[in-house]
Amino acid sequence: MITENRANNSNNKLLGFDVKSLTPNRRAINLLKGIFAVLPLTLALPVDALQVKVIPTNPKLGDTLSVEINLDHQDNGTNPTVASGKNTYPAFKIAPNQYRAFVPTTPLEKAGTRPLRVAADGQVQNLAVNVLNRKFPIQRITLPPGKAGVDATEYELKRVAAFKALQTPQKYWNGVFLKPNAGRMSTNYGVRRYYNGTFAKDYYHRGLDYAGAAGSPVIAPAAGRVALVGRVSQGFRVHGNVVGIDHGQGVISIFMHLSRINVKEGDFVKAGQLIGAVGSTGAATGPHLHWGLYVNGQSVDPTPWRTKVVN
Repeated sequence: MITENRANNSNNKLLGFDVKSLTPNRRAINLLKGIFAVLPLTLALPVDALQVKVIPTNPKLGDTLSVEINLDHQDNGTNPTVASGKNTYPAFKIAPNQYRAFVPTTPLEKAGTRPLRVAADGQVQNLAVNVLNRKFPIQRITLPPGKAGVDATEYELKRVAAFKALQTPQKYWNGVFLKPNAGRMSTNYGVRRYYNGTFAKDYYHRGLDYAGAAGSPVIAPAAGRVALVGRVSQGFRVHGNVVGIDHGQGVISIFMHLSRINVKEGDFVKAGQLIGAVGSTGAATGPHLHWGLYVNGQSVDPTPWRTKVVN
């Protein structure tokens, strides 16, 4: 009994009043006040559980916006999303409580403020990113009267569209992307064209062209899974012999006009691994490699991926 009384007296002093001198009702009220007074103050403070960072800080048309999302905790078990205009892009996990979504920009868009809406774990954060203008080279092409261009087959279009729509949760690449062929670059990304004096509003060169010699090796610029192999004999009239690599998280590479294919669908390739050889199959006027890099279905400039690490 002595021990119990000492404990009671100690509790009374800690709460700052003498319990014995109070009526039962007042005693209960003050007891509750005392309990709340000693709880940590952090419970009453707002918690900013959603933190967002956009890279690069000064993007221009053709760049890939990397939207990094950090959560203090995650309750609902669903991945964050990033909306831009009418499009919504998934965010994939890259570390504990850390996610990233890629937002592509293209030469067909207008420069200026790009609103982003980040939704995660019941919270929403609205951002405004300024995308700078960029001048793309212009080519003027004159076609002979009555000359018709090569049309893609329905099978070709369906296969390529399904490939470009891939959004595999796994991330396969690591570090900067390699140059896929040793040849000089003959056509840059984003080139616009006039055909017979008429501007092609919906056209831009969707990749980089390398003027490698016929038969020269083509390597995988980054690790990934071979998700597309197509051949002229199957109806790939425009792409020619083609290989597509899924690098994961909405990032894919396509290699066109090959003379030889060294991989098959389902193969996992490492960065630098041989996948084929330069050719002039499909809609090509001469031997060259066309490398297109697509992010969430849109063609972006591969050059920043070759110079900056996106982990």
